[in-house]
Amino acid sequence: MVEAGPLLIIGGHEDKEGDREILETLAKLVNGGRLVIATIASKEPEGYFDSYKDAFDALGLTDLVELYVEERSDSGTREALATLEGAAGVFFTGGDQLRISSLIGDTAIEQRILEIHAEGGLIAGTSAGASVMSETMLVKGPSAESYRLGDLHMAPGLGLMRDVIIDQHFAERGRYGRLMGAVAHNPRLLGVGIDEDTALLVRGRTGEVLGAGAVYVVDGEGVTHSNVAEARSECALSIHDVRMHVLSGGDAFDFASRRPRVPERTGPRR
Repeated sequence: MVEAGPLLIIGGHEDKEGDREILETLAKLVNGGRLVIATIASKEPEGYFDSYKDAFDALGLTDLVELYVEERSDSGTREALATLEGAAGVFFTGGDQLRISSLIGDTAIEQRILEIHAEGGLIAGTSAGASVMSETMLVKGPSAESYRLGDLHMAPGLGLMRDVIIDQHFAERGRYGRLMGAVAHNPRLLGVGIDEDTALLVRGRTGEVLGAGAVYVVDGEGVTHSNVAEARSECALSIHDVRMHVLSGGDAFDFASRRPRVPERTGPRR
């Protein structure tokens, strides 16, 4: 039985001109195969494909094609599906995650992307493309302030990674409050916040952190109190006994046991 492929979940603004650690990892995972760059999340995708083409060309990955649909009705066309033929991986770029889910959710394109993943192919996403990976995704909510009840909007994602909810541009935009709010609403889910130029490489039920920033995992399993169900909509969130793990490059997280792993290191850390 073929194992499902890896997921590369990127917090946005990944380095395209320096050491390109995250994009280099993506290129290695595709291993010379065809990469489909899905610019669906953007209303104005011009320039997205070209910027990634330049970055991947420098890394030796040249078999690139763009997937874009203007309307949901385009998601079942022969032309759109042909873009995915022979793909070793699919990479969702940034924009609005609701565009991705509303335009390709429950369509032939989504089904083919799920098949590529199930057959061992890589699925990657940055910014909006990261949020859409989860079964339930954050659509919008306040940044850089405490979460107030009623301010959060969630929707179904692509379901590539279950039992988590993902946020991006995390520390840079101060999204701690809204991720706490998402976990308070869905305590069975782990909240995963990913900084810019940082990624979580998920194989099976284990994720490894790559890049310059951190990944934050919020676990509500042990919460003893929250005011989500009782308080007025304008009240600030109250939540007790929530657990948070902060992981940096090289650290790993076991999503089955809900515990971090610290790998052995033989030399100085960069």
